[in-house]
Amino acid sequence: MNDLPAQISLDQWAERYRQLCDGGLREPWYGGPLARHLADGDYRLLRLRYDNSAAALRLWNFLLTEESRLFKARQEGKKIIGTMKDLGTVPIMAYSLPNAIAFYPDGAWWVPCIMENTTRDLRIADSLGIDESFCPVRAMLGAFVACEHFPQPDLLICSVGATCDDFSAIAQRLASVGYSPFWWEIPHRRRPDPDEPAVTLPGGFAAPVSQVAFVKGELQRIRRELSTVCSRELTDDMLAAGIRVANRVRGMLRELRQLVFTAPRCPLPALELLIAEMLAIHYCSDRGETLAVYQDLLDEVRRRVADNQGLFPADPARIFWVNPVADLRAMNLLEECGGRLCGTEFLFCHALDEIPEDVSPMDALAQMALADPMVGSAGDRAMRICNDARRLNAEAVLISRIPGASHCALEGRVIREMIESELRLPVLELEVPPLSDAVGPAIQTRMQALVEAVRQRRAR
Repeated sequence: MNDLPAQISLDQWAERYRQLCDGGLREPWYGGPLARHLADGDYRLLRLRYDNSAAALRLWNFLLTEESRLFKARQEGKKIIGTMKDLGTVPIMAYSLPNAIAFYPDGAWWVPCIMENTTRDLRIADSLGIDESFCPVRAMLGAFVACEHFPQPDLLICSVGATCDDFSAIAQRLASVGYSPFWWEIPHRRRPDPDEPAVTLPGGFAAPVSQVAFVKGELQRIRRELSTVCSRELTDDMLAAGIRVANRVRGMLRELRQLVFTAPRCPLPALELLIAEMLAIHYCSDRGETLAVYQDLLDEVRRRVADNQGLFPADPARIFWVNPVADLRAMNLLEECGGRLCGTEFLFCHALDEIPEDVSPMDALAQMALADPMVGSAGDRAMRICNDARRLNAEAVLISRIPGASHCALEGRVIREMIESELRLPVLELEVPPLSDAVGPAIQTRMQALVEAVRQRRAR
């Protein structure tokens, strides 16, 4: 159905779903009305506004049924690999094996938002000494102890070294309550010394060849452990095939982002774009279905762009957004205040870059791991953000601080100062808690002020 794009409430989705079904909607096995997820306790859905396309419905149903897929995979005898913190590297290795499925327990950081604090995850974390002074990813600790949101992994892999202090503390606490993570080290990426052998990483950062070799050695350890747990050797040919599929996923997402960010009229809301980006780091526990979801989104966005259809009033302020939000409602709020996304950096832009296919698979994965903006300096990350914001013609930048996150303490200031110096754009830093209702009016006022600053600059 080629209806005009719009944002609708969860209540309105009931009628919209009926219309789509009457129009011949075909759904995957996890399809169905969006409101059914309220029975699972996903109460935040009542406060969000959604794109009205069948593609968006499939995206949301895919996201909200990951738990079912994981338990189904366990019943089918697949090995469940929990991967923590690296955001995009180890899942490629796991999915290269035919009997493994990977997921990120880190994703539990959204549970307090989605379920509006109705679970006991945060209370459990509090009881274990990980209180609200920590990043919301502390919900992961409660999820492991409660055994409610995902099956217990057959193998739990966690990166250490150049990772945020909060996550390291939480992961170590996990080890003290009965779990045995397989630790691997990612070093702080440094700039090569003069005349030191170096390599240009995906995304444009440079790193010494010696660091790539070190990370490759760490990934070889993971490779051996995966092979042992899955009772099958993980060969170079299997890894190369996994990298090719990963690049296909990333290529589709890059096209989707480019269309959404550059179209004259916004063809997809910020909230759906955020969810779509998150799929790339571990495929939401189904690599093949991620490709199908992206294809539907691409088809819908291409159609809207070709027909010059979009959402929101004409010429909204073009905002580049840095860091994912703990409360999904904030993405709706930006658009209600007169803005639209024209670019993003949600902490894992290295999981969007194309992985080299002209080097050995292990070298390629090592390069990708080191390309993570979070394992290098804040200055490096800020420069990449500036380059992307310039390329996408951003008119302002919004940096959403994650409550309690150690990497947000000063990094936001470094990014803000570089943007103001290099691009001379207005920058807004704001903190978004997992449930922002109490501070919603204040967040809205500050977003409106950012949009107004854009409008004043246009009028000069």
